[in-house]
Amino acid sequence: MLNVVWLILLASGIIVAAINGNIDLVTEAALGAAKGAVEVCFDLVGIMALWLGIMKIAEQGGLVQGLARLMKPLMVRLFPDVPSEHPAMGAIILNLSANMLGLGNAATPFGMKAMQELQKLNNGSDEASAAMCTFLALNTSCITLIPATIIGVRVSFASANPTEIVGACIFATAIAMTIAVSLDYWFRTRSRFKGTR
Repeated sequence: MLNVVWLILLASGIIVAAINGNIDLVTEAALGAAKGAVEVCFDLVGIMALWLGIMKIAEQGGLVQGLARLMKPLMVRLFPDVPSEHPAMGAIILNLSANMLGLGNAATPFGMKAMQELQKLNNGSDEASAAMCTFLALNTSCITLIPATIIGVRVSFASANPTEIVGACIFATAIAMTIAVSLDYWFRTRSRFKGTR
């Protein structure tokens, strides 16, 4: 569906430019946008490499395991259907840790691993389990303490103060996560109640 939307937007832009006699602007804009995208990617490579390296050091140094122990009581309550020592729990915690550091790219492999492990607990069902829904809600709305990727983009565009958004990011993502977890809990308890009727 999204491909159709993008196709309509691109085609309508090209048609309007052709009607107005500005078709050369379409080519210039496309080439300029492609060049800008490559420049931003190169600027982000260094920042992503730095934070991924820090995450790897934290993982090997035991910081991630310490964070996992710290988060374990909360995770056990959020994921009552997942055994506390199951590999899914470790992948969930690693995913959330990476998201908290604003490393969406680093969080993705952990998120995929968590979903694979949660699917094993789901007995091969085609329907998402409650734990999968909770993880998806947390993954998409996780609090971001250090928005590393956004800071990197702001640095690449020569922002005067690239870190000024940290407070706003923490506030916005904390609110988003609180709402997502609350709604997930409400829907879970409501579905259990309906099942007992």
